[in-house]
Amino acid sequence: MIVTTTPTVEGHTIVEYKGIVFGEVISGVDFIRDIGASFRNFLGGRSEGYEQELQAARQTAIEELERRAAAMGANAVIGVDVDYEVLGSNNGMMMVNVSGTAVVID
Repeated sequence: MIVTTTPTVEGHTIVEYKGIVFGEVISGVDFIRDIGASFRNFLGGRSEGYEQELQAARQTAIEELERRAAAMGANAVIGVDVDYEVLGSNNGMMMVNVSGTAVVID
């Protein structure tokens, strides 16, 4: 499956448009990562725990996008956009939303 942010796939022709496709992940951050991030926030520096959680959530959302596109009969997704949002009453949840257009290319 080709997944790209561009509106076309170089060297290929779009044969059929299948429709808009999404991949979403809502992930909670655990207590230990919260403590580590609090120290980083106070002392400065990067929060590796949050970064790892974000990377894992993004990868899972892209994999979900690919599964849904394949179920529609597509072999590529073009125009992909990745959005992030913080959710929950105490901002303890993170949402990653990946969307694009499922297509069939030659």
